[in-house]
Amino acid sequence: MNPVTGADALRQGVARLAAAGVPGAAEDARLLLAHALDLPRHHLAAALAAPLPPERLRRFDAAISARAARRPVSQILGRRAFWKHEFRVTRDTLDPRPETETLVEAALAEPFAAVLDLGTGSGAILISVLAERPGARGTGTDISAAALAVAQENAEKIGVCATFLLSDWFASVSGTFDLILSNPPYIAQDEMASLSPEVRDWEPHLALTDGADGLSAYRAIAAGAAAHLVPGGRLLVEIGPTQAPAVAALMQAAGLSDLRILADLDGRDRVVGARKPC
Repeated sequence: MNPVTGADALRQGVARLAAAGVPGAAEDARLLLAHALDLPRHHLAAALAAPLPPERLRRFDAAISARAARRPVSQILGRRAFWKHEFRVTRDTLDPRPETETLVEAALAEPFAAVLDLGTGSGAILISVLAERPGARGTGTDISAAALAVAQENAEKIGVCATFLLSDWFASVSGTFDLILSNPPYIAQDEMASLSPEVRDWEPHLALTDGADGLSAYRAIAAGAAAHLVPGGRLLVEIGPTQAPAVAALMQAAGLSDLRILADLDGRDRVVGARKPC
């Protein structure tokens, strides 16, 4: 029997993913083959002509099977690139998405000394902004102890010092901050069925939906923000693309001012910001 080369395995992997209806089957298969071989993706070409060692072929087959079951590539790899770093991700954390970099960019537009990230998940948002502001103090909260463990691991790996608290929004938070950030669960319960299997079946529902209208987290955040912001301090939250008017109204009703709506690179409303009056 002729040995299976990397190119053979790649062709078979692409075919299996395509048959399973996986979008971007060719790109995903290349990523997973590089992962199975412990190679950077741009070094994969040299390995395609060589026979695959049996243990590497088994690893690739297992990865392809997981992806065919619609497990996200990031969870199979165990990591996701975001902003300027790679973050460990698991089934306990929301997968950091490119559009969330809009929130990071907005956070970095003004100086800050103390930042609070509500619902920190993998810690990607908090760690990204702290890495850019080494002198700042940062706190991340989450209701998932498993997510907080991942965030702590990411902070240590990237070399950022932060405090992580088990907390339902502001419940365990003390003190004030000049910047509060959050990418809360904003998908309405009746929208969950329409999500891709990668999101609906593999990411933590607590990080995706409030089980109601998608606005519960914003109500809690808006209600508690002023008590935890210094005068002039900023609140910035990620939103779903249709939620800007409702979220802005909640912030205004809570006494916050200087309301702003920021679009992501696709032109969709993505971040609502406000400020505590001086």
